[in-house]
Amino acid sequence: MNWINNVVRPKISGLLSTAKRDVPDNLWVKCPESGQMVFYKDLEANQFVVPGSNYHMRMGSQQRLQYLFDGGEYRTVAVPSVQQDPLKFRDGRKYTDRLKDAKAETKLEDAVLVGEGQLEGSPIVAAAQDFRFMAGSLGMAAGEAIIAGMLRAVELKTPFILFAASGGARMQEGILSLMQMPRTTIAVQRLRDARLPYIVVLTDPTTGGVTASYAMLGDVHIAEPGALICFAGPRVIQQTIREQLPDGFQRAEYLLSHGMIDMVVHRHQMRETLARVCRLLMSGAEVKPAKEPRKMNGKSHANGSSVDSNVIETAARESGVIEPEIVPNSQRFDPGKADKSKRDDASASGPQKDAPRSV
Repeated sequence: MNWINNVVRPKISGLLSTAKRDVPDNLWVKCPESGQMVFYKDLEANQFVVPGSNYHMRMGSQQRLQYLFDGGEYRTVAVPSVQQDPLKFRDGRKYTDRLKDAKAETKLEDAVLVGEGQLEGSPIVAAAQDFRFMAGSLGMAAGEAIIAGMLRAVELKTPFILFAASGGARMQEGILSLMQMPRTTIAVQRLRDARLPYIVVLTDPTTGGVTASYAMLGDVHIAEPGALICFAGPRVIQQTIREQLPDGFQRAEYLLSHGMIDMVVHRHQMRETLARVCRLLMSGAEVKPAKEPRKMNGKSHANGSSVDSNVIETAARESGVIEPEIVPNSQRFDPGKADKSKRDDASASGPQKDAPRSV
């Protein structure tokens, strides 16, 4: 009777069982544009681009870097640690609890992941913002990650590529989050002083303080199709000015036609485009340190370098400059004599009425 107990009875129980099977939440993904249902594995294999509508879904920072680097291999750049909750902020929940949930969901320490590796055989440093981590907001930890990536690129003398995706500054950190805007701007200047390329890839969405700082300071700005790129969103603008906005307002294609970005590139061509741009910007002579800024005081001069006065005089004589003639004292103008003659003429002629002014 063993076969009945071991085979028949479990099979019958399985047919009669009403228990629901555990189905993953992301097994099927719905396209926000066309409503098409796509199998998650197929969407992941297509770099999260919906096959039918060509809609670009949002990607995590790990997947961004895996698709970018050769073989998907990269080394994570160490980022300085910061205080987790400097303001002891709390709204509906504690800020620390929100951070714990975001870290558990994304397996990240914060919204920015920085890595270094090879792009078609050339070394680069890249950073990617993850919108899943508190909407990719810019806080102290994210600012430190961006700065660490840029300084690492300066150290290795490589291009720096940034994938921007953010909802703006993280208000749970108050003014400390806003201070990351000038800090990252200074780090961008370090890249420029070292004459290294800084390439920004604007993804959906890139808004707020990130757009107002390092996301719009690149040497080349590339955007994905349909990406929302703005400081204040179109809904806020429309409610403020009470006017109907044009179609596609603040989208990548609209900004390209108005000269705000350099190009719109499909995700499938993004890697080869970035590699080509890096080769173009890094080609030529080896990287030279930038010249020190000229100063108005001290030994430096505003225009050119300091030159001896004897050299200037010699050059002037050789170029045929005419020397001034010596004028005798009798022919020189004396202001005292001129004023005295005017007073004598005025007293001799007597008082006179003011002449009408001519227009």
